[in-house]
Amino acid sequence: MAETLNVLSICGSLRKGSYNAMAQRALPALAPEGMALKAARSFADFPLYNADVQNTTGFPAAVNALAEEIRAADGLIFCTPEYNFSIPGGLKNAIDWVSRLQNQPFAGKPVAIMSASPGPLGGGRVQYDLRRAMVFLDAYTLNKPEIFIGNCASKFDEKTGELKDEATRGFIKQQLAAFAAFIARVAPKR
Repeated sequence: MAETLNVLSICGSLRKGSYNAMAQRALPALAPEGMALKAARSFADFPLYNADVQNTTGFPAAVNALAEEIRAADGLIFCTPEYNFSIPGGLKNAIDWVSRLQNQPFAGKPVAIMSASPGPLGGGRVQYDLRRAMVFLDAYTLNKPEIFIGNCASKFDEKTGELKDEATRGFIKQQLAAFAAFIARVAPKR
């Protein structure tokens, strides 16, 4: 029997009604057999990154806790909106904090990215900026299939938040299956 792949998902939005959080919540039901998905703790309480804080009081407990979740995961999926053509400030701040820890948690970590946006492009620009950050941090980023959920308001049930668009559900299933194979290839369990 194959071991379960434990995948951590991080939502780049802090908004309660976030479409990206809705996509994140849909992941466990769309995952292939042998993959377990868990949502990461929120980074809402992280202070703005400041090296003076790091050097005087150390890393906040919430930063260390998220870092441990990332280290323990076999892979990481970002579900993030695009803010001003780039990475949301809160998510970028969380990455900046976590990346400065010893035993850098992103190094060697398989990463997949998806984005949802009310606009037609589905957050394409954020994905490329996030990929650039992951390259610098030595993460392994899944290239294809890419998931851009454009015009996302029409793809989720407005009352329940459930992902109702079957084509989008199918694309996400394809990405998760590809991600499982990618994890096995680039970071096999020993």
